[in-house]
Amino acid sequence: MTTRLVIDAHHHLWTADYPWLASRPEFAPIKRDYGIADLRANLAAAGVDRTVLVESAWGHPSETVEFLHLAGAVNEIAGVVGHIDLLAPDLLAVLARYQAHPRARYLVGLRDQIQGRPESDFLARPEVIAALRTVAKTVRTFDLVVRVDQIPAAATAARAVPELTFVLDHLGKPAVKDGAEALWSWREALIPLAKEPNVTAKLSGLVTEADWDQWTPDELRPFVQTALELFGPDRLMFGSDWPVCELAATYSRVKDAVTEILGSEDADVFSGTAAKTYQLGVL
Repeated sequence: MTTRLVIDAHHHLWTADYPWLASRPEFAPIKRDYGIADLRANLAAAGVDRTVLVESAWGHPSETVEFLHLAGAVNEIAGVVGHIDLLAPDLLAVLARYQAHPRARYLVGLRDQIQGRPESDFLARPEVIAALRTVAKTVRTFDLVVRVDQIPAAATAARAVPELTFVLDHLGKPAVKDGAEALWSWREALIPLAKEPNVTAKLSGLVTEADWDQWTPDELRPFVQTALELFGPDRLMFGSDWPVCELAATYSRVKDAVTEILGSEDADVFSGTAAKTYQLGVL
């Protein structure tokens, strides 16, 4: 009998010198090195077997190169979502560098820090659509780290580049702490994106969109239930967003909250969707 592996589809590793960690005083609790020993301790405590390591906003291809080396040496890391700047003049050169890496098989996706760009329509711009079509020749998936106001443009991109699977990180960062008002505006933005068959989403990053000190699973529940309604479990995957989650919760508490809301450790959400979407080859 084969035991199903539990997969965390979204976590990070970093060192204390990452510039964004110093950008806001409230990040001080996570402004330290997070390495493999820390990861393994949390995976063991939470009962997680494999992970997807996502670029950590260093903003340079060297981070992705390092993460690919790491993935080849650490059994728990089944894949890497690397960094890409969609408007970089050396886009083709960066993609070629990744393809030439001896452990390129671990590169399961790419993402740009679109949440940090001021334009709400960034993903709908013609030059960005063209860049995404270029990216699709190298990887199968593109992670969307976007704000709620950027979700409509993400739907435009998904329609324009059907050969690419888009993965919505953190459900598009709804303002959980604002309750019902944020829920309905976010839901309306999400509906067109969820209708695109080449889009999946991560149940991740919600605790840090809630009140860091007082959140409960019940506050997250309407957002998770809406995602289930719009995507279904076969297009949703669990992600811890560790170590960012430590601003509001431990790794294990995040996983327990999602399990409580779903009513079980759903086989799609905690395993199948991530393995299928990222083609991890671990099941």
